[in-house]
Amino acid sequence: MKAIILAAGVGQRLGSCAGRRPKCLLEFTGSSLLARHVRVLEALGIPELLVVTGHEREAVEKELERVPAALQITTVHNPDYRAGSLISLCAAGTRTHPGEAILLMDADVLYHREILRRLLNSPHENCFLLDRDFIPGEEPVKLCVADGSLVEFRKQVAPDLRFDFQGESVGFFKFSPDIFADLLRRGRKYIDAGQVNAPYEEVIRDCLLEFPGRFYYEDITGLPWTEIDFPEDLRRAEREILPCI
Repeated sequence: MKAIILAAGVGQRLGSCAGRRPKCLLEFTGSSLLARHVRVLEALGIPELLVVTGHEREAVEKELERVPAALQITTVHNPDYRAGSLISLCAAGTRTHPGEAILLMDADVLYHREILRRLLNSPHENCFLLDRDFIPGEEPVKLCVADGSLVEFRKQVAPDLRFDFQGESVGFFKFSPDIFADLLRRGRKYIDAGQVNAPYEEVIRDCLLEFPGRFYYEDITGLPWTEIDFPEDLRRAEREILPCI
């Protein structure tokens, strides 16, 4: 299995809190998010990591060189990193091979390693992570479940959608080789159609809705994690999440 970390974004919504650094270089007790990802992946036995760079590419590459690791680490650069994350996903696809299962990760998440362990140990080839303990609103990417199956994956859920419960997606995914190849095909179609600003989650959603029986989720409710998009997320990461991991 190959892990892919999407770390190309600018992180404008953090404002001065990021100090113009990519979010993956935010530090917590002297260790960057990127270094933490590497250590967790190594501890869980992932042999290979691909990091998609963009904003402050050289700083990210320097951090990777600084972090001691036994796993093989490579990078691919997305020069259009100010466009949607879909381009980063397709850039990663240029460095993957048929037959590779993929662990896809957002770079801006601080989390307990048990969260990633559950995803990797899930018996399901194509798997999301779902946290029921979240504050509904426009920002969280939501997973909706009806009769045990995933029926939606999006920030905005149609008001007439029937579901039993919903949770927030953590931003980590496991994909079988054929599903990941399908996601890349769909992503290239979006780009060819001029939809370069689409988030990569849209192609995952398209695939989920077409092949719902191929996807499942692991419920990680109760485990500490946070995505870091806004200054308040950073404060929560420091005060609430870090002491628990």
